[in-house]
Formats: sequence, structure tokens, C-alpha cells
Amino acid sequence: MRTVAVLGGGIGGLAASYYLCKSPQVTKVIVLESSSRFGGWLWSTRRSDGAVFEHGPRGIRPAGAVGRNTLNMVDDLGLGGEILPVTHSHIASKNRYLYVNQRLHRMPSGISGLLRTVPPFSRPLLLSVAMEILVKKGKEDDESIHSFVTRRLGKELADIAVDSLCRGVFAGDCRKLSVRSCFPVLYNAEQHRGSLTLGMLLGSGPTPVVPPGPLAQRSFKESWAQWSLNRGVESLPEAITEYLQHSGRVQLHREAAVKEISPSASGWKIHLEDGVLSADHIISALPAKALSSALPSSCEPLIQQLQHISTVTVAVVNLEYEGSILPVTGFGHLLPSSEDLGILGVVYDSVPFPQHNRANGQTTRLTVMMGGAWFQEVFGDPEAVTEEHLLAKASEAVRCHLGVTKAPSWSRVALQRDCIPQYYKGHFQKLKSMRSFIRKNNLSLSLVGSSYDGVSVNDVIFNGRTAVSELLGTGV
Repeated sequence: MRTVAVLGGGIGGLAASYYLCKSPQVTKVIVLESSSRFGGWLWSTRRSDGAVFEHGPRGIRPAGAVGRNTLNMVDDLGLGGEILPVTHSHIASKNRYLYVNQRLHRMPSGISGLLRTVPPFSRPLLLSVAMEILVKKGKEDDESIHSFVTRRLGKELADIAVDSLCRGVFAGDCRKLSVRSCFPVLYNAEQHRGSLTLGMLLGSGPTPVVPPGPLAQRSFKESWAQWSLNRGVESLPEAITEYLQHSGRVQLHREAAVKEISPSASGWKIHLEDGVLSADHIISALPAKALSSALPSSCEPLIQQLQHISTVTVAVVNLEYEGSILPVTGFGHLLPSSEDLGILGVVYDSVPFPQHNRANGQTTRLTVMMGGAWFQEVFGDPEAVTEEHLLAKASEAVRCHLGVTKAPSWSRVALQRDCIPQYYKGHFQKLKSMRSFIRKNNLSLSLVGSSYDGVSVNDVIFNGRTAVSELLGTGV
């Protein structure tokens, strides 16, 4: 394996490149990024007065094998001293809200919260959980998240809590999203244990083994719920980029859009606007549709499958207010689709990460997330919508939901086009047939990035690692 080309310089492509550099089997890595910056959706604005605003993912979870894996990488990159942890006992971890029937409701937490009837729910959540053990196992090989939760836990939880959660995590519609692909832990719990409750208690099948490094051990000891970095999450792709530059084996190309890739005797020819590159193997971290338009016609079945992986557009509106303006304190609030199609949720950024507030004077930073699966329906064509309109909608949501009458003192609107892939029912079958086509045709091609096996930062990094392990036949 002499030369590996990595298409896409978002966190997936950078992570794959990082793991390739750990192996002596690879002589050269070429990273091709179409935009002017690396990092993809991990994008932070740092103001000169010390304030930090996130336009994509913010807090990253340390839990599970994939969470430990990311913390091991952070450790290795020398970013351990930059970590901003939020513990499980922190108010941002304990207080999460739903905005239902034009009111904020704190989500039940702890044993007392499960035992009592807490609005907007009409019965104690423990009842739903207790009854769940008696529900028969589903017969389908996949199911929508809404159907799965309705069947196992009841319609109310599906309509309110799970609908809101899917909007917060995937900016998507739980009536279309696949439980098997979006929440494999829930699907596997039912498959292996016949019940979510038993699956959570007894485990639901094998998980990857990732020994915790010092930082992951610390996160466990201190009971972190999430973490960020001093200068925002974009510090992670920046540190990986620097690591790759110093490795001596990586060529990093910005503004290098891939026009076409074609099989050659030794692997692939990669056509760019200003020339052609050769590689023995390609790791594609491009969005599925972008890869589909670069593949040759001999890959038609693969092209078809890639084109069927949908994405949604999210408007991320960062707002800064003078003073302390929140009527409640916590991580933020989500809205079910029955409440307001266009507003997905509001994150109270200053609560989990006050370190990202400006240095002088009390301020409150909020992020309003809008659109997602409902963008077109509510806001129209993303190409035609104005920043002014999106800012007005976001400010109005803060006024209505949180009773904030003053105007923000600073704002930033980021329209993230096609930012979150949607794993609809049957997504696992698409992946199976795509990977089977690649194998049968002996294509030197690996698929990584958020289009396939998980949309979280942790999943995308871990899948980059998995692809490199499979390619080189080693653990990395």
C-alpha cells in the first residue's frame, strides 16, 4: 500500500488520515478538500474578546468505546490541557427541557422523576418502562424510530420525547428514520434480549474494545457527560491537520475538488480541475451524493445507492445577549414537530461552557437550530432564504420560548446545507449492497464519513479508524 488518497478533509477524512499515519505500511497520504478549510462541520468562531461560538457540533460525549477512542486521540494530539469537561452532576446535564404547549417542561430525571407524573407526560415514565418488558419482539428487519418506540413504550413518548430527540440529534423526522441505523443500541437490545430494559441492564451484544488512555480514565473517574475545548471544537481538526503536516507523509490540498475518479491498472486516477493524481486506494469521506457524481459509469449500482442517501439543511443561529437573561438554567430545550415544525431547539451555550463567554461583562450565548427535515416546508428554498429572515425567526423563538424581550447584541447565521445525512428505514440494506458491490468488483475503495455508519463526531472518527484497520489488516 504505497499511496492512499483521502477524499474530503472534514473530521472523517482527517481521522482516517491520522490513523493511516500511524502505520508504517503507508508511504504517502494525499488529502483532497474542496473548500478553503479543513474540519468540515466542526467550525468555531473565535472573537478577539475571547467569546467562542459553534456553528456545528458542540459538546462531545465521552461515553462508550467510540467516546473513549476520541479522547485517546485528543490525548495523543496534546489537547488534554484544552479540555472543558461537563460532569453528570452539572446543572446542564441534569436540566434539559421540552417546549410543549407553549411552555417549558423540565425532562424527568432521577428516580423521583420517573415515579411521578411530570408534564407534558400523562403518566409516570416508570410505568412505560415497566410495561416494556412484556412487549413482544418485532418481526421486521428494520422499523421507523417512531413505530419502534410507540410499540415498545407507547405513543405519547414517541410523539413528544423521541420526536424531539430525533430533531435534536438528526434534525430529522422520527417517522422516517431507521431505528436499526440511528439507534443500533435500542434495536440490538430488542433483538438480543427481547426488551430495551433488559438490554440496558444486561448489555445487548458485542461492543468494540477500546482501552481507555489517561484522559478517558479521567472522564470516567470524574463522571463527564460531555466535553468541549478551550477554543472550540474546531481545535480538534486543527490539531489533526498540524499532526498530518508534521508527519512528513501527508500532502494536504485545499480547494481541490474531485471531478472524477476512474479505475487504473494500479488503483485509481483522480481527476482534479488542474491535473490528475494516482493512488493505490481511495478512502472517500465525501458526502454520499458528492461521491456518486465522481464515480465512473461502471459503478452504476453503487452510484444509485449513494444517491438515495438523503441529507437535511440546518440553519444554526448564534445569538449573544447582554446580561443573564435565561428564566431557567440547563443545557437547552427541544421542540416536538407538533409544536413548531421550523424550530428544532435552543441550546443555552453559556450554561455548559461559560468559558466560551467573552472575558469582560456578563453575557448569555444561545444557539437556535432551525429547519432540518422541515426546512423547505417552513423556510422555502435554502438558496433563496435570507439571513435576515432566519435571524428574525430565531430571535422570535427566543422571545416566545424564554420571554427574552431585548434584542441580541451580536448574532451570526450559518446555513449548513446538506449537513446531516438521514438514515431512513432500510439504510442498513443500502450499506450492505454498496459494500458488497465494492468487494465483488475488487474496488480499492473505503467509505467513511457521516453518510454511512453514524452521524456523531465520535462515530465518524471511529469509522475512519475501522476503515484503516480493515484496509491494512491491523489494529491501529
